[in-house]
Amino acid sequence: MPSVFDKTTAVTPDGDGRYAAELDAGWVVGGGLNGGYLLSLMGNAMRAALPGKPDPLVVSAYFLGASAPGAATVEVDVRRSGGSTATVAADLRQGDDTRITVLATFGDLDRNAGDVRTTAQPFELPPIEQCVPNTMAPPEVRRIAPLMDRFDMRFHPDHVGWAVGQPTGEAVMSAWFKLEDDREPDPISLLLVVDALPPVTFNLAKPGWAPTLELTAHVRAKPAPGWLRVRHQSHNVAGGMFEEDCEVWDSAGRLVAQSRQLALLPRPAPEA
Repeated sequence: MPSVFDKTTAVTPDGDGRYAAELDAGWVVGGGLNGGYLLSLMGNAMRAALPGKPDPLVVSAYFLGASAPGAATVEVDVRRSGGSTATVAADLRQGDDTRITVLATFGDLDRNAGDVRTTAQPFELPPIEQCVPNTMAPPEVRRIAPLMDRFDMRFHPDHVGWAVGQPTGEAVMSAWFKLEDDREPDPISLLLVVDALPPVTFNLAKPGWAPTLELTAHVRAKPAPGWLRVRHQSHNVAGGMFEEDCEVWDSAGRLVAQSRQLALLPRPAPEA
């Protein structure tokens, strides 16, 4: 039986270079659908157009407007397909409006999979049983982020002060991550994972929806089965925007995905 993730990111061919999709309300966060969820769905459309090159290697996305649950179309244009990689453009559209535009490179992560010369080390997370589950998130957070029911997330205890009104003041967030119904990670799902944690601005006493302007993800390897460890961090909050760098490590201790996004700071809630 397909997992919830696979069912809600599925696309159906709908003409030359077009794929139909139904955007699922279970992935809503704040004022729209989660960007990582939408990139995974678009990833499925781009992969369908590229036989023999199943894996996203680089995905650069510009978010032009918030997407809403309901019908959507992904329009795919293969710009070049060579021996080992292909470059492809894609637009996610709802009605007459383009919501996301993407330029991506796809290939096969099994090629040269054994060539690993990583000097980076996995960041430390306490054992899963000592971390804080997302089911303990405050009711106001769960109301604006139904997507938290789509996965099991266990936060580093030092990074959840925002949940009890005591933000740490440090722009960092880390957690263990696994999709619901024990769906194992793969390259397409990593496009979701790099955008799944709450914004680091929660720990800067700035809760709320932080709309992404641009996100670039690098998928470096096929992840091993099991829990992923994910960390988001920002070094520059200025001009009403912040960058967020992400690392994703798999259960075998391999760095499998990296990303950087630029997002808007959450707007203060209007006074009653």
